[in-house]
Amino acid sequence: MATPTFDQLLEAGCHFGHLKRKWNPAMAPYIFMERNGIHIIDLYKTAAKAEEAANALKQIAKSGKKVLFVATKKQAKEVIATKAASVGMPYVIERWPGGMLTNFPTIRKAVKKMDTIDKMSKDGTFDNLSKREKLQITRQRAKLEKTLGSIASLNRLPSALFVVDVMKEHIAVAEANRLGIPVFAMVDTNSDPSNIDFVIPANDDASKSIELILDTVCSAMAEGLEERKVENVDKGNEEGEAAAEAPAPGKRRRVRRNEAAAEAPAEAPAAEAAAEAPAEADEKPAEA
Repeated sequence: MATPTFDQLLEAGCHFGHLKRKWNPAMAPYIFMERNGIHIIDLYKTAAKAEEAANALKQIAKSGKKVLFVATKKQAKEVIATKAASVGMPYVIERWPGGMLTNFPTIRKAVKKMDTIDKMSKDGTFDNLSKREKLQITRQRAKLEKTLGSIASLNRLPSALFVVDVMKEHIAVAEANRLGIPVFAMVDTNSDPSNIDFVIPANDDASKSIELILDTVCSAMAEGLEERKVENVDKGNEEGEAAAEAPAPGKRRRVRRNEAAAEAPAEAPAAEAAAEAPAEADEKPAEA
């Protein structure tokens, strides 16, 4: 896993915060200095926090769980869609659907509605509809695809959220906090980091800064997914070897039968001796 260096963070502009008058005092531990009325973020802390978040996300990906990426601002849309898709994770880049986490069953119904419309188009049901009905259903399908198409693979609540700009995505953060879902986020100097579990202090307005942080996070998750595949392959090989080494059920029965046959002759003489003993005992009193 490659952690971004100080020079890389500096070149990407991760150190630029907001104007001093717009700052949030809770971000004071992550601010290095103020210059020309603008706060400068401490990049050493950014690098350390990015590495910490990347390690945690790597373990989540390795365990086979899902991480939902959220960024609806223009600068981050393309980057989020590309990076999240590269590791097979769901993402939201359009308007955040209210209640997406707290009212997840309703969102799943809307996703299933897209599947129903797709089935209708394949099984010939569309041919029996009027032109107006077809147009309405097609528009409905396009609207659902735009807002929920990127989360179609999300069958259950995500194990974590990664957010760019916590002020803009405050509804998503509030829903995650309510359900106890850990939140990873890029936090600028104008935001409140108190509700974020893994804070990455960085400029959340520059596309280069967002791309660098996401590249670090997603590369770590890709490593976790790769390790999971290797472990599954090794586990499958071990199970195959164990099955090959174990004797077949038929062979076990034969072994037991052979053992019984070998023990039988040894037991027979003993039984005969026991049967003859009483007869000899009866003969002795008669002689006396």
